[in-house]
Amino acid sequence: MNTADTNKVVGKPLNRVDGHLKVTGGARYAAEFPVAKIAYGVTIQSTIAKGKITQIDTKAAERLPGVLAVITHLNAPKAFGDKGGGRKLQVLQDNIVLYGGQHIGIVVADTFERAMHAASLVQVRYEEEKPTLNMRENLNKGYVPKSNRMPPDSSVGNVTQGLTSAAVRIEQTYTTPVENHNPMEPHATTAVWQGDQLLLYDATQGIFQVQEKVAGVLGIEPANVRVMSYYIGGGFGCKGSAWSHVPLAAMAARQVKRPVKLVLGRIQMYGPVGFRPETIQQVSLGATRDGKLTALRHTGTSQTSTFDEFIEPVGKSARMMYACPNIETSHRLVQLDQGTPTFMRAPGEASGSFALESAMDELAYALKIDPIELRLRNYAEVDPSKNLPWSSKSLRECYKVAAERFGWQKRNPKPRSMRDANYLIGWGMATATYPTNRSSASAIAQIMADGTAVIRTGSHDIGTGTYTVMTQVAAEALGIPVEKIRIELGDTNLPETPVSGGSQTAASVGSAVHLAGNQARAKLMQLALADQKSPLYGLNEQDIIAQDGQLLVKNKSSKAETYEAILTRHGLKMIEARADAKPGEEKEKYSMHSFGSQFAEVRVNPDSGEVRVTRWVGAFGVGRLLNAKTANSQLIGGIVYGIGMALMEHTVTDPNRGRVVNADLAEYHVPVNADIPEIDVLFVDERDPHINPLGVKGVGEIGITGVAAAIANAVYHATGKRIRDLPITLDKLL
Repeated sequence: MNTADTNKVVGKPLNRVDGHLKVTGGARYAAEFPVAKIAYGVTIQSTIAKGKITQIDTKAAERLPGVLAVITHLNAPKAFGDKGGGRKLQVLQDNIVLYGGQHIGIVVADTFERAMHAASLVQVRYEEEKPTLNMRENLNKGYVPKSNRMPPDSSVGNVTQGLTSAAVRIEQTYTTPVENHNPMEPHATTAVWQGDQLLLYDATQGIFQVQEKVAGVLGIEPANVRVMSYYIGGGFGCKGSAWSHVPLAAMAARQVKRPVKLVLGRIQMYGPVGFRPETIQQVSLGATRDGKLTALRHTGTSQTSTFDEFIEPVGKSARMMYACPNIETSHRLVQLDQGTPTFMRAPGEASGSFALESAMDELAYALKIDPIELRLRNYAEVDPSKNLPWSSKSLRECYKVAAERFGWQKRNPKPRSMRDANYLIGWGMATATYPTNRSSASAIAQIMADGTAVIRTGSHDIGTGTYTVMTQVAAEALGIPVEKIRIELGDTNLPETPVSGGSQTAASVGSAVHLAGNQARAKLMQLALADQKSPLYGLNEQDIIAQDGQLLVKNKSSKAETYEAILTRHGLKMIEARADAKPGEEKEKYSMHSFGSQFAEVRVNPDSGEVRVTRWVGAFGVGRLLNAKTANSQLIGGIVYGIGMALMEHTVTDPNRGRVVNADLAEYHVPVNADIPEIDVLFVDERDPHINPLGVKGVGEIGITGVAAAIANAVYHATGKRIRDLPITLDKLL
């Protein structure tokens, strides 16, 4: 039986099915669930970067009306280790201060205002130690990461020999600063104990990861922890891990015997919940006179904390992007007395592509070859690091269609050659890429007796449109109109799914929903075909079409039966199927990535050095689109994120106390509407039969990759000044 030809809803620009709830306030976020007798938690944070708490005076806070508890290391309940994977947490078990902004206490009161006031009255004395806060001054202490996320080093061929034999070489250092995620919704947790059962409403991209982590800290079974996260107001990676405030809320609720709501303030979002780490990257390229790469070396150093390890894999793209006989990458870490960094939109690829694609532009100028032509001369027909064919690759077409739309052929390559009145105009481009990830995921599909359907899966909608695209996938698989389908997400009582990160939700969860829907529809079909009372009795499956909630005989629409009629006749309230989808051997046979091209126009004021992005074209090959509108929106969002990375974002840390001094949206600059031009996103039609049952590739992260490099390359074209240290601010151009 076939539904693909008759239910063409996948790919359509369907409006968000949860849009009405969001604009009317019906979509509840972690801090918005009504809970009886709710109390409010506010954390106390360290004001030093390293040392010990010698005295903590809570008396004034405890005397305030409405204060229910002030919990510090002196009276906190015992934690049961740091099990459950993810980040290592600080949950008030000792007096050691590991970084500025560390949670060292929590005040609980009957109102938020009283909790805030009480927290301000707590007096803390420290035995302060000199912290290590400057990565650049401690590069000699860099070490090889122990992380099992990826091999830190890689080598193909002989890079030293390739550089020695090169006719032209580029060897430069590129740096990126600490950047913060800044989702609109801050981290928030509401903890409710029901006997020995814990209910958490949490702003998280990984409910099952939070369940495991909190259970491990509290020493209880994961089955006794239920985590719910129906809607998330942005995460970008910082909500992909369980941080210290989550078990602290649970510990506080158990101590005061009341539900506790803990919402981090904006200033508290800088430090204790991760960030993109600072990177120092060296890129060496060697090439023949006609532009063929002979060597590519990409090394990166990034920061981690003293108590945990996080690697920013800046060299991942260099391993697979260009055809080169000699490729070498390495990653090193420097421990600093700061919080642990974490995943931030396209971790590794975003910062790494800035260095690699800037270096490729520098090589193009050194060789006097067009930047697109240089990339085409080094086009990788197979993955050079794995020697595997691509599952699909449309990068040539991405270069072609974006260049044509942008008008690249009109570019005068000479720096400072293009002007508009007094302004310098620059055009730059870069390649975008991101791996196609997929993990195990499960889903349940239920066809109800009233002709509606319910899909149940424990995934999340982090603002990307998961409710909507899963509705479309289910509609196609079931042959039921989208308005008759309900999607249930965001609850650990639902079938398990992976963290909503790494651009894997569409591929992982979508595959499970697709398979569950197919199986439920097949069960219904078997009922009808085996039932003598059905007009479909005795027919073959391949002769049947599922459409609009009924089974039809091909070319004989008069011979049909509705889902309601089938279930009602058999006395069934519903028919149900569960599917567990997981990757197979395809990753051993193919290298799987999305690709794209980014084209930027900038306008630079030669007197002030102010840079404005005035045009953008991006083209992407990302497999099958589930929703043209939400995919377009995700790519625009990634490009906006990249513009912020290129021109604005920079976390400034006090060199003595380790506190972030621009920890708010007034001083930590992110793009606003006036900073963003019209962004033209183009999709290259791409069919990939190997990656997953739906043929989809995630689009949440590829949009940011290559953006900072395209802008830096455009700025060089406009001004003749090569900026290798992000962000590109006017002082660096004057």
